[in-house]
Amino acid sequence: MTTNIRPLLVELLTEELPPKALQKLGQAFAEGVRATLDRHGLLAEGCAVTPYSTPRRLAVHLSAVLAQAPDQAYAEKLMPVKIGLTEDGKATPALQKKLAAKGLENIDLATLDRESDGKQDYLVARGTAAGAQLASGLQEGIEAAIDGLPIPKVMRYQLADGVSTVKFVRPAHGLIALFGADVVPVSALGLAAGRETLGHRFMSEGAVAIADADAYVATLAENGHVVASFETRRAEIQRQLQDEATRLSATLGDDPEVAALLDEVTALVEHPTVYVGQFEEQFLQVPQECLILTMRLNQKYFPLFDPATGRLTHRFLIVSNMRTDNPVNIVEGNQRVVRPRLADAQFFFETDRKTPLAARVEQLGSIVYHNKLGTQLERVERVRAIARGIAGELGGDVSAADRAAMLAKADLGSNMVGEFPELQGIMGAYYAAGDGEPASVVEALRTQYR
Repeated sequence: MTTNIRPLLVELLTEELPPKALQKLGQAFAEGVRATLDRHGLLAEGCAVTPYSTPRRLAVHLSAVLAQAPDQAYAEKLMPVKIGLTEDGKATPALQKKLAAKGLENIDLATLDRESDGKQDYLVARGTAAGAQLASGLQEGIEAAIDGLPIPKVMRYQLADGVSTVKFVRPAHGLIALFGADVVPVSALGLAAGRETLGHRFMSEGAVAIADADAYVATLAENGHVVASFETRRAEIQRQLQDEATRLSATLGDDPEVAALLDEVTALVEHPTVYVGQFEEQFLQVPQECLILTMRLNQKYFPLFDPATGRLTHRFLIVSNMRTDNPVNIVEGNQRVVRPRLADAQFFFETDRKTPLAARVEQLGSIVYHNKLGTQLERVERVRAIARGIAGELGGDVSAADRAAMLAKADLGSNMVGEFPELQGIMGAYYAAGDGEPASVVEALRTQYR
């Protein structure tokens, strides 16, 4: 490798980025830089691009970048000959102005070619232009990457000078641009590029200096306690989760929400460590869907299940951003946080059970379904008529179909569905079963949203 081709690293250090968008932000940032450098001819053949993203940084590593792009041949169509040259062959003011605008004011007029478009002859300037310099190409690339991030709403904040303001998804605090071991003189969001970043918010001390572009990942891990790669952190979290589940003779479950939660917690931590928490087994009397939802949605925990029965256990896994030899405070703190959530779910369930599901149907008359289609109760009456008709045509149980249609939306007024709309139908089935409704009606309520 010649000194003209080196690896390039760009990192933008920020405050905590939106977790659900983090992976896409990292990929978009990397692509914005890559595409611009490629357009300027600054990428060497076989250049590999690696995006990095953590809660507090977006970065990209490019394995083979040129200090200067190769010279480029150009052909510039200027203007018709009769407009550009006088009768004695000298440049007209119009041509002089055009050449100055193109930076060609010193060109020898005799070197201008003439080409015809079939109607008239044109003056054409041909030559070789120096290739783009890395600093100018990277400056444009960083700006394009920032402008092209998929951010639905940016924030505006004031810089340290007290006068300037910039717009970005979160306040930015540092910029690294390293071409091999050399800092590239670029800037963004009021920040001048350097070689220093910050490590883990709690586990590292002070600034972390990056010696060269290829040392980024290892230096951040060793000195900053940060795993820069989203994919590496995700794989490590998944490994630790599976190891703990296996150790406890439990499973994480196989529903799609597990993978979605794994992506989200990966975007919340820079140095993942998994710990085991637990709650009182009395909460298991509440429908497990309620407990699972509150643990995953509100607390970002991974519930554990009995592999033989698939039932929820009283243990869960915590993905922490802190590794410590004595995690007692972390575990107990998380257990204290989740307990009121589970108690709320228990309270909602027990309170809802005091009112029969059938008694909630009348409440649907006060819930608007659609301003042109009436209330939920009017909707239910239409569905009942359709259900009775179809059941009759199919030779089914007309009364069961009618009963299921009447109760289908009754849980919309319950405390539990009010807190967790995702449990529509599921809670109705639990309440119907508790009220002694026929099994076919209960099953119809449980499966209606499929």
